[in-house]
Amino acid sequence: MPEEDYDLAGFAVGVCDKKEMITGEHLKAGDVLIGMASTGVHSNGFSLVRKVFEKELTKEGLNTYYDSLGKTLGEALLAPTRIYVKALKSVKNAGVTVKACSHITGGGFYENVPRMLKEGTRAVIRKDSYEVPAIFKMLADKGEIEETMMYNTFNMGIGMIVAVDPADVEKTMEAIKATGDVPYVIGSIEEDEKGVTLC
Repeated sequence: MPEEDYDLAGFAVGVCDKKEMITGEHLKAGDVLIGMASTGVHSNGFSLVRKVFEKELTKEGLNTYYDSLGKTLGEALLAPTRIYVKALKSVKNAGVTVKACSHITGGGFYENVPRMLKEGTRAVIRKDSYEVPAIFKMLADKGEIEETMMYNTFNMGIGMIVAVDPADVEKTMEAIKATGDVPYVIGSIEEDEKGVTLC
């Protein structure tokens, strides 16, 4: 890194009673996966974003309006990262037990979702269960990035996933909507080798 440049990173530290930790221990086949919409790219995959939009990273390029995005390229790329603490608190306050959860950050679905699973469980996620934001379609097309790589790098429109009992799906959806977040039923848990299947 050049001497005049610097890298700035931020993080947060939380504390939790051990008895309230979400461990995935009670996850089982039939549990439902609910995804919460992201606001876009969030803060991950920007090395690839910069490579794809290298020629557009000028004032003029970033200020160019795209009908497909409904905003300028700069506005789409720099949309603030959605933070899900209010939605998760609302779900908890609604009396729902979140059996497992995954924050979809760097590494996308393939690296993050397995972290929420216990051995012998597999997450099956339907790609057509929600609308993938236009910025990801633009990235894939312009960068000629294959679909697997997109789902292994970006959140693809889902920033947080929770696993709940089927009986709690409606209550969970309402609790998430109450905070202004947008939830989707995106899949379920099956008995299988630990991992994630996108279909």
